[in-house]
Amino acid sequence: MQTQRIILSGAGGQGVITAAIILAEAAVVYEDLNAVQTQSYGPESRGGATRADVILSDEPIYYPKVEQPNIAVCLTQEAYSRYSWSVRPGGLLLTDTRYVRQDPKVDARQVGFGMHDTVANRIGNPIVFNICVLGVLVGLSGLIRAESIEQVLAGRVPLESLEINRMALQAGLDLARETTW
Repeated sequence: MQTQRIILSGAGGQGVITAAIILAEAAVVYEDLNAVQTQSYGPESRGGATRADVILSDEPIYYPKVEQPNIAVCLTQEAYSRYSWSVRPGGLLLTDTRYVRQDPKVDARQVGFGMHDTVANRIGNPIVFNICVLGVLVGLSGLIRAESIEQVLAGRVPLESLEINRMALQAGLDLARETTW
């Protein structure tokens, strides 16, 4: 695997950091990859700017920060304004159409999905929005297998919420499969 640098960004409460932790853990534990995950967030625990970096590689990783991501996930307009410019030319820029208006001047393959609305309508609980985002991310990028995400979820979330998380992951995979990007 070529080293992949990923930024996940949004607002506190959207589960960005949790999604990054799950992605990195799945890569290390179930895909035999090296991973580094770092995070930063605003002073508010909910609503403030949030960013998590993930680097995946089959080679050693020497620097933990992502400066020019291959992939950026922006779940708010503020995150998009701040990080869309940093995506490597031709990289993947994933957004949620409910919260982000894309700028055609950004030199990336921009893909927007109604992930929040899909989770709200299909599952009835937007609390698993971040897991739907992971489903779209792995479905589009092929970074790791969805089964690896499922295995991490089985060990991380309470048993009573495991099924709703699996449904959100599948909803994201379905969205990715339906696109023609």
